Amino acid sequence: MKSTLEIAIREPLNFTRFIKRVIKGLIALGFMGIILVLMSNIWIVFSTENYNYYNIENLPSNDFALVLGTSKNVTKGKENLFFRYRIEAAARLYHEGKVKYLILSGNHDSIFYNEPADMRQALLKLGVPYDVMILDFAGFRTYDSIVRCKKVFNQQKFTIVSQPTHNARALFLAQHLGVDAVAFAAQDVPSGYKTYLREYLARPKAILDVYFLESQKYN
Repeated sequence: MKSTLEIAIREPLNFTRFIKRVIKGLIALGFMGIILVLMSNIWIVFSTENYNYYNIENLPSNDFALVLGTSKNVTKGKENLFFRYRIEAAARLYHEGKVKYLILSGNHDSIFYNEPADMRQALLKLGVPYDVMILDFAGFRTYDSIVRCKKVFNQQKFTIVSQPTHNARALFLAQHLGVDAVAFAAQDVPSGYKTYLREYLARPKAILDVYFLESQKYN
């Protein structure tokens, strides 16, 4: 039989070994998470790069454009340049005859926050006619916007409008939802590193959506 002294000596050693194993496990999980994010980004970017257009002259024409929503302002009422450049890109598509109608899809979760209405007001100021704009108030996520454009607005072929990094994820979702989509890249915002970080982290979720989480709901 082991003495009390022997047990007392070994218990701290076992606890220390357990903590080391936990730490190693967490490090391994963190490393796997980083690899997953990197691989997801590589997959989405390379599978969509031929459909993400930066030059409007080379962009194929479509009847409809899907303009993905974002907030008009950021903290302290400062102008959100992602919004501004996205609106300018959508207006340019219309004025140059690349699209005939604009579906403005975004979040409208209260009377104080209405992305589609804000987009419409901004586009009116840029000379886009009221009657060519269709508002989708339930575009809470990019996935929702793509699905609703196909299912609710009956569009199987359209042009997506957003910044290049966002376009890549939107195109990936569209492809796996059976949509014939291209995208027009709005001007980037060099200082928007927080937005880009969120986008990089959102791409693994996009893969989960199309293959596991949402695939049965909309197919």
